[in-house]
Amino acid sequence: VYFTLKDSGAMLQAVMFKGRASRLTFRPADGTLVRARGALSVYAARGQYQLVVESMQKAGEGDILAMLEERKRRLAAEGLFDAGAKPPLPDFPARVAVVTSPTGAALRDILSVLGRRNSGIRVTILPAAVQGDEAPAAIVRQIQTANAFGLGDVIIVGRGGGSLEDLLAFSDESVVRAVAASRIPVISAVGHEIDWSLCDYAASLRAPTPRDRKSTRLNSSHRIR
Repeated sequence: VYFTLKDSGAMLQAVMFKGRASRLTFRPADGTLVRARGALSVYAARGQYQLVVESMQKAGEGDILAMLEERKRRLAAEGLFDAGAKPPLPDFPARVAVVTSPTGAALRDILSVLGRRNSGIRVTILPAAVQGDEAPAAIVRQIQTANAFGLGDVIIVGRGGGSLEDLLAFSDESVVRAVAASRIPVISAVGHEIDWSLCDYAASLRAPTPRDRKSTRLNSSHRIR
């Protein structure tokens, strides 16, 4: 198991080998607060320190995960995640608006899959940063643009996979509210199967970002044929 231990001011690469990892009583995941013990070593190939972990116990939720859980509960209490309030997906959309990074692998995969499965679909790309301080405002602006000008029968909002911190823009409260307020149904395609964001709960449908392969969930999940 290779992972990174982080706090508010520093990070340390870590590794836990199979024999030790088999004794873990929990499944490590992004955002988990842990207490780890081990020995420092130097990974010569990259010239960096790493902790060879001998034992690790779960110590609670990390700050980010706790913040997201509190936000999730609060927004759910407001009704933003209610299934009955979400616009239904069309069976055969003719136009798709995609809000994502114009240079990311996720966009290439989406276009490739759509082109292979239904080349007649018209795609409008609305470029937005998907990570960093500027990302939430950019995503909100493009969702609102798609609604204001009727740029699609469906809006796909997403990016490729990443850590919990990498995907934070899609859990920003302003982005979740924009997804919930969209008159056009939104598909949240943030990350892959194991990833999640608060947009998933506000969108009409959550689907993992597709990968350019013959067997993909994009077609079946989106009901695009």
